[in-house]
Amino acid sequence: MAGIDYLLFEEATGYAIFKVLIQLDDIAVRMREVQEAAVDASKFSKMVELVSFAPFKGAAQALENANDISEGLVSDYLKSVLELNLPKPSKKERLTLAVSDKNLGPSIKEIFPYIDCLSNEIAQDFLRGVRVHGPKLLKDLQEGDIERAQLGLGHAFSRAKVKFSVQKNDNHIIQAIALLDQLDKDINTFSMRVKEWYGWHFPELAKIVPDNYTYARLALAIKDKSSLTDESLHEVAALVNDDSGLAQRVIDNAKISMGQDISELDMLNVSTFAERVVSISEYRAKLYQYLTDKMHTVAPNLSTLIGEVVGARLISHAGSLTNLSKQAASTVQILGAEKALFRALKTKGNTPKYGLIYHSSFIGKASAKNKGRISRYLANKCSIASRIDNYSDEPSTAFGQILKKQVEERLTFYDTGAAPMKNADAIKEALALSADLADEIEVDVEVDVEEPKADKKEKKEKKEKKEKKSKEDKKEKKEKKEKKEKKRKADDDEAPKKKKKKSKD
Repeated sequence: MAGIDYLLFEEATGYAIFKVLIQLDDIAVRMREVQEAAVDASKFSKMVELVSFAPFKGAAQALENANDISEGLVSDYLKSVLELNLPKPSKKERLTLAVSDKNLGPSIKEIFPYIDCLSNEIAQDFLRGVRVHGPKLLKDLQEGDIERAQLGLGHAFSRAKVKFSVQKNDNHIIQAIALLDQLDKDINTFSMRVKEWYGWHFPELAKIVPDNYTYARLALAIKDKSSLTDESLHEVAALVNDDSGLAQRVIDNAKISMGQDISELDMLNVSTFAERVVSISEYRAKLYQYLTDKMHTVAPNLSTLIGEVVGARLISHAGSLTNLSKQAASTVQILGAEKALFRALKTKGNTPKYGLIYHSSFIGKASAKNKGRISRYLANKCSIASRIDNYSDEPSTAFGQILKKQVEERLTFYDTGAAPMKNADAIKEALALSADLADEIEVDVEVDVEEPKADKKEKKEKKEKKEKKSKEDKKEKKEKKEKKEKKRKADDDEAPKKKKKKSKD
């Protein structure tokens, strides 16, 4: 095996080219003396020699080169460094260059065919030694420069990797749906506490107004039940969706209520708590609207098909929209029912038919015997919708609408037997629907734009020339064909004459 001629050392501060003075082989590299030499700076400096060190001009260039190396690409700067510092051998000879990343080797070889790149154990040992003794081998650098450059590049590289599109980002969806679920639990707990606390003063109100949000608003507005009179009808009606009958019942029950009187200090605490419940409920409504808007931006087809909340829960459970799009339809079907699945596999029982998609309205509409079938079909369509949302540049709701229509038709098919839409027809319809908006935009741009007469005349002449040329080509082909047929017939006629002549001879 050929030895290593040069080393390419990629550092946060720049590129360094080292020439190998003492060659090693697979056996020697495992020897204790060689391993100790790699740790000892004085011994290792005799094994390699610095040819050139090309520092980066700034942090931006360092980041650009780091990104290229991570993807196995040769940047223009690295290309110029290799071109200037590596000698070009004769046609038969070849250079061997040690690189740390094996994906970088083929890219270098593509640009420099005479260079063979290695990233084996020997190459890694050499590069490890250079990394350990870098500050001493790279004499132009001061102490601490490499550490500071590595830290800065590490921060810049990480920052660049976690950058995201403001419009298409599913991290906010995951956080929003988690907060929404938490708020639902908290609002329910706090509302029960408000009912129980205020119920000591006005117990009849809980049966008249079962809605938690409305109850908290009424408790906040009424406070002391003795303050309610017939004149308060309009104020109370405004809090119960302008239902005057319900408002009158509240006032009538307040007059004959069996609840105990409450002091001002106690009422102040109840009102403060009720105010907090109202504010949390209002924030929950705003958060739901935010989640709906975000889902229509990030995953419009999935949200159109299965709803914003269920779609957000699927994305959250999968970890991201990309992860959800990579999963098979069978996995999407039972997403959220992992415990039941593994319990069924362990006990050899029936596996679950659905997970999070159970909350979809389609599962609720299906009959008991068809719930499993429609959940399987719905999971298939959810998988398609998530892939379209994740991988399309400008997603629209066209595919989501058609997929939803397909699921509805499948439900009808289970009930009545009416033939549902075929997948090929559905795709055609979705493509036509998604192209409608683009066509409208093009029409708006092109309408009332008249071409100059000279251009029209030129186009007409070109068209005529093209047609004339095509006619001539057809005529020429026809003539050639006729000539070939005549020649073939003549050959066929001559063949029997030749045979007769031979037989006479």
